[in-house]
Amino acid sequence: MEYHKKIQHSAAYIQEKLGKVQGQTVALVTGTGLGALADAIENPISIPYEAIDEFPVSTVKSHTGQLISGTLEGLPVLALQGRFHLYEGFSAQEATHNIRVLGELGIKTLILTNAAGALNPSFATGSPMVIEDQINLTGHTPLRGENVDTWGERFPDMCSAYDPALRQLAISTALELGIRLERGVYMQIMGPNMETPAETRMYRNLGADAIGMSTCLEAIAAHHMGIRLLGLSCLTNKNLPDCMKKVPLDAVIAQAEKSSAAMIQLIRALLKKMVGTAE
Repeated sequence: MEYHKKIQHSAAYIQEKLGKVQGQTVALVTGTGLGALADAIENPISIPYEAIDEFPVSTVKSHTGQLISGTLEGLPVLALQGRFHLYEGFSAQEATHNIRVLGELGIKTLILTNAAGALNPSFATGSPMVIEDQINLTGHTPLRGENVDTWGERFPDMCSAYDPALRQLAISTALELGIRLERGVYMQIMGPNMETPAETRMYRNLGADAIGMSTCLEAIAAHHMGIRLLGLSCLTNKNLPDCMKKVPLDAVIAQAEKSSAAMIQLIRALLKKMVGTAE
């Protein structure tokens, strides 16, 4: 079955279970340690990934692997609790299957969240960072292969993939709430191994402020489909190449969960402001 038809099958299954997605619905993708965001959704209807036709299933223990429909701060939301990574063995198209399905469902606004390591030495561990731009260093793209013209053009421009108005809304909202919000460039690498001190120094020299193993490919797919995009990273640790410390995954997850309160507060405040404007 060709790629496009797989996406359509997944979208059709979700519509059958949830009905037509409202035009104002905002979609959320929750990263490592940020599952509590989905737990705050009111009147939730959950669908496990394995139940959705043609949908991949995450193998990462910290990713629950379910789609949740409901409301948050009076706004209809569709949350993807867990995502797919290249290091799990997925192709770039498989890793963005969830994003393509959101586009097929008619989603117009998407908030991507992730846990990331800070490369900028001035950034505070535990703080959220609004993604202003990205560097895809995976060597992969979900646009490889035949283009689906109904999704977007063959050569999409990426000069402002992350919506400037949504970024500014996040900045002003964080200021109102008294939340320290960093602003920077996010880099995606393949993983799953953590970066060496030499690699860390190189990534910083390339212009990255934070680094992780997701998000960039999702942003490419979303932007290709004309979806307004906001990216937020939870900075779980600081990578300083001259005094690197081991950062086991358990520590990353623990810090993400510890820091998630500020991220959730910010997103909920954003959604409240977006009521009536998300479509």
